[in-house]
Amino acid sequence: MTKEELYKALDYVNHSREKRAEMADLITRNPQLVKPLMQIAFDVDDPISNRACWVLEFTAKENLPFIYPHLDYFTANLGRVHFDSAVRPMAKICEYLTKTYFSKQKNELQQIMTESQLEQITSACFDWLIGEHKVATKAYSMTSLWLLGHKYKWIHPELKIILEQSYAEGSAAYKARARDILAKLKKYSA
Repeated sequence: MTKEELYKALDYVNHSREKRAEMADLITRNPQLVKPLMQIAFDVDDPISNRACWVLEFTAKENLPFIYPHLDYFTANLGRVHFDSAVRPMAKICEYLTKTYFSKQKNELQQIMTESQLEQITSACFDWLIGEHKVATKAYSMTSLWLLGHKYKWIHPELKIILEQSYAEGSAAYKARARDILAKLKKYSA
């Protein structure tokens, strides 16, 4: 399948889990399609990019290592994504990556992820947390930043300030995640 054929196939993907899973299954069977899928995802002004992001998230959920060869490209372009329906899956992939990287079980990602890639994820997550984004994006960003703060000590105090300042205006879901992270921050610093 060429990039052009993949692009056309993405036109048939909708919000349904079934369609996203179907396309993610195609990517899983053809991992060489991850790079063109990312290229479409990071063509950020094209509405089809949203669908590529959804499929990339579904693929990452089941096969996160498929992203590893493309980490430089992925992290370098995170900050460019701007459609809400594209930002959410990218934030979720960042959460998958940080959870895997900070896992107590030794894994390949811990060996290959660079400081630069971690810093680019940190930057994107802070931007998403303080920007005008939906709760899911902010929640995934909080979790990623909480984990990244174990490596970069400056993150936790900044995260705490942001969560305390934004707590009052947050939705119930935002407050729930913020409470959880603030409790972890308090316990961790004690």
